[in-house]
Amino acid sequence: MSRTFPLRLPNSIRRAAEDLARQDGVSLNQFVATAVAEKVSALSAATYLRARAARADRARFDRVLARLGS
Repeated sequence: MSRTFPLRLPNSIRRAAEDLARQDGVSLNQFVATAVAEKVSALSAATYLRARAARADRARFDRVLARLGS
């Protein structure tokens, strides 16, 4: 489901985004939606990786590597 979301941007950023959207052959709306999706994805991935790293067990990792002969 899509909803309207009023967004205020400084004029310089809006002009830059419009130029990049034009170069990409997409609407400003599509450009901004894609940019937000990319940022959400990056932040979600970073959160996931931090959580995985917190569960890491170096001794177990070393045991696995030792079994592989590395």
